[in-house]
Amino acid sequence: MKDLRSLALEVRDGRLRILDQTRLPFDEAWVAVEGPDHMVALIRALSVRGAPLIGVAAAAALAAFAESGVGGEALRAALAELRQARPTAVNLMWAMDRMGAVLAAGGGAAALAAEAEAVFDEDVALCEGMAAQALGLLGSGEAVLTHCNSGGLATAGIGTALGAIRRGWEAGRIVHVYADETRPLLQGGRLTAWELGKLGIPHTLLTDSMAALLLREGRVTRVLVGADRVAANGDFANKVGTYGLAVQARHHGVPFHPVAPWSTVDLACPDGAAIPIEARDGDEVRGYGPWRWAPAASPAYNPAFDVTPSALVTSLILDRAVVPGEELGRGALAKLGG
Repeated sequence: MKDLRSLALEVRDGRLRILDQTRLPFDEAWVAVEGPDHMVALIRALSVRGAPLIGVAAAAALAAFAESGVGGEALRAALAELRQARPTAVNLMWAMDRMGAVLAAGGGAAALAAEAEAVFDEDVALCEGMAAQALGLLGSGEAVLTHCNSGGLATAGIGTALGAIRRGWEAGRIVHVYADETRPLLQGGRLTAWELGKLGIPHTLLTDSMAALLLREGRVTRVLVGADRVAANGDFANKVGTYGLAVQARHHGVPFHPVAPWSTVDLACPDGAAIPIEARDGDEVRGYGPWRWAPAASPAYNPAFDVTPSALVTSLILDRAVVPGEELGRGALAKLGG
């Protein structure tokens, strides 16, 4: 593979490394990926996270595996294992299906490397496309609320929702960002606040339960969030807590927009009820790292994602178009993809 570099992934001299996001914001540690099994473990541990970046990273891992001299059945088995690493993020399946098509056509290491490079480069372009579409919606003096992390740590480019926020701030449209800390793994507190600080964007961190108060006080003009899978009718899955935020935004009359690349749209998935939701270990709710604040015997409910119905969406911001919420349930996405 050619050399590639993003905020959280790099290929240098054929070696793939990732920035371990579980160690942020205090330790910026890069980890060499030793093979597909290792990449699966990194994805499941959330060392690699963000729907677009998961797809890019898996494609790069498979290409690097092929370049190590492995072929045939071992590559197909590795692809199948990578494809199942996380069930909700459809970008992973999208990227693996592209790599699988190369394999099915008889492509070897060079062809797989070229496809992985294309997946990376396309994600960079998709991020800029989403930001450009979002700029058309932003007024002046916007104060934006976001949830989880959807920036350069979650993509190969500038990000989805956070990428749009970044370009909006650079254009002078956005003046402040409010970031939910995002329970239970604190991706907003650990990752989004870290990115915003590095970019010099004025921001305020809040707990998830404080968002409704901010909305009621009129301190937020718009909500921008990412998405891990968008169903054909516009329902979408994102980090748990997004659905509640959408309900609160609708109640307070604040525009609510998921921001996603076309690779996140799953036209084969009819609606949100058909989106598989990953269930994670209850220990993530009972504590974090070495700290524990709940009894170990207490049962915990820990879905990684929730589904927001399209009826709560003001508009869906894609790289190729902005789709009004009222059109999502009328088949607008199928027409856009036709």
